[in-house]
Amino acid sequence: MTNSLDLAALLCSRLCHDLLSPVGALSNGLELLAEEKDSEMRGRIVELLEQSAKASADKLKFFRLAFGAAGGFGDLVPVAEARALVDALVGNNGRIEARWAVTGDALPKPAVKTLLNLALIGIEALVRGGTLDLGAELRDGETEIVIRAAGPRIAFDALVGKALDGTLPSAELSSRTAPAMMIHQLAESLGGEVQVVLAEGALVMGAVLPAQ
Repeated sequence: MTNSLDLAALLCSRLCHDLLSPVGALSNGLELLAEEKDSEMRGRIVELLEQSAKASADKLKFFRLAFGAAGGFGDLVPVAEARALVDALVGNNGRIEARWAVTGDALPKPAVKTLLNLALIGIEALVRGGTLDLGAELRDGETEIVIRAAGPRIAFDALVGKALDGTLPSAELSSRTAPAMMIHQLAESLGGEVQVVLAEGALVMGAVLPAQ
């Protein structure tokens, strides 16, 4: 079992890494805006600043629920909230189509955290774009989750797969694999499991989480 303090530190590193690009773009844009005198160019810079600000806000909202305690929610999280977070990331990517098949209006918080993190892995695997199918259903006292990423090229780190199924050695844990390890530990703590299958042209990840 990975030390919880080490895992928390790596998750913080991952969050900082993912926010560095849009926040850096904001900083650079503000410097350009201060120096630029041409009105047309200033307008374009403002547009870029707005895009970077939106991307930063979208990622912060996503990570708040995917990595954090998300204290603003109860035991159940509205499906619409999770969908809005994933759709925002997909929209910022521009080359991925998200297709949803989730039953019910709300899911247990651990299930939503699992759904978001598996969705993030799927988005990152679609380096040339594609489709992201997201399904979840709460029935018979457990939540079943399926994420399928399909596209012309799937870039999936085998170490992330090992982290998801719990076979990654602690010495190989990094900020890239920490979210997958967190989801494995979350599922294990609930008596559930996470599975991943990489087939030609598609990455399929699933989780079964008993209700607590």
